[in-house]
Amino acid sequence: MTTARSTHEAVDDRYPSRLDASATHDINTIPRPDPTVWGATPGPFPATALAEYERKGFHIEDGLLTPAQVQECWSEFDRMTDDADLADSGLLIRERESGAIRSIFRVHRVSPVFEALARTPRILDRARQILGSEVYIHQSRINAMPGMAGTGFYWHSDFETWHAEDGLPAPRTVSLSIALTDNFPFNGGLMLMPGAHRTFVPCIGETPDGHFHESLQDQRVGVPSPSAITELGYEHGIEQFTGAAGAGLFFDSNSMHASGNNISPYPRANVFLVFNSVENAPREPYGGTAPRPDYLAERDVTPLTPLADSPFA
Repeated sequence: MTTARSTHEAVDDRYPSRLDASATHDINTIPRPDPTVWGATPGPFPATALAEYERKGFHIEDGLLTPAQVQECWSEFDRMTDDADLADSGLLIRERESGAIRSIFRVHRVSPVFEALARTPRILDRARQILGSEVYIHQSRINAMPGMAGTGFYWHSDFETWHAEDGLPAPRTVSLSIALTDNFPFNGGLMLMPGAHRTFVPCIGETPDGHFHESLQDQRVGVPSPSAITELGYEHGIEQFTGAAGAGLFFDSNSMHASGNNISPYPRANVFLVFNSVENAPREPYGGTAPRPDYLAERDVTPLTPLADSPFA
C-alpha cells in the first residue's frame, strides 16, 4: 500500500492508513498481527473477564465506582466547566452549533481528582493486566453529551488516529470509559462492534496540517468508508454500553465504535482514561504530520505509580 505522505520518508508500517486516494483499488482490511491481551500479568480481572475482552475487544464492569465516587467526579467536572483559566487553555472543546461543552482534555493533568482516579490501584492494575507492562496515560478526557444538544462521533478506531497522528506503533492501549451519568440507549450511548478489534481498517486521504482542530468537533479524515463499516457491522453486529452511573467500559484501542446524537432531554457524560504500555511509546506519526499537542497525545511515558490512599480505592 502507498501511504499518503508524499513529502515524508517511508517507514516500516504494519498498519498503513491515510492512504493515497489513487490506491483505493488496492485497499484491504488488515488482520491484526498483535494480541489483545498482552501476556499473563496477574491482576484483578478474573480469567472469564479477560477471555471476554480478548474475544469482543471490550468488557463492562458494573459498579466500578460507587455513587459517592461518581458524585465526586461529577462535582469536579462541574467545577472545571466554570474554570475561566481552563476555558482559555485550549483543553475545552465546544459543540460547533450550540456552544455546549463537548470535551475537556488532559483531565489527569489539570485535576487532582482525575489524577487520583487514574492512579487508583484497582483501576491501574486492570490496565497493567491487559497490557502486560507498566502503563502511562496517553490521553484523558471527559466527553459530554448535553441533552438535546450533544452531537455524536462517527464510526472509527481510536488506534487508527493514534497510529497515524500520534505515532503509536501498535494497539497496545486500553481505554476506560466511566459513566458519570446513567448511559441509556437513547442519550448517545457508545456503540461497539464485538470482535471487530481483530481487523484494522485503513482510511483514505492525507491528513491536513492541524487536522485535530476540526476533528475534535467533526472528524472527516481517519474514518472508515461506509462499505467497510457495513461489512464489519453485518459480520460482528453492534452492542451498546449502557448502565447506571459508575459503570466502567474497558475497550481495546482498535475497537470499532461510535455514538449517535443525544436528542433526548437526558445528558450523558463519561470520563475516559487511555492507558498505553510504556513499551509502546509514541514515535513520529505514521501519517507524516507533525505530532499532535501533548493534551491529545502525551509523549512523557513515565509509568504511573499506584496511589494507595486514593479516594477511589
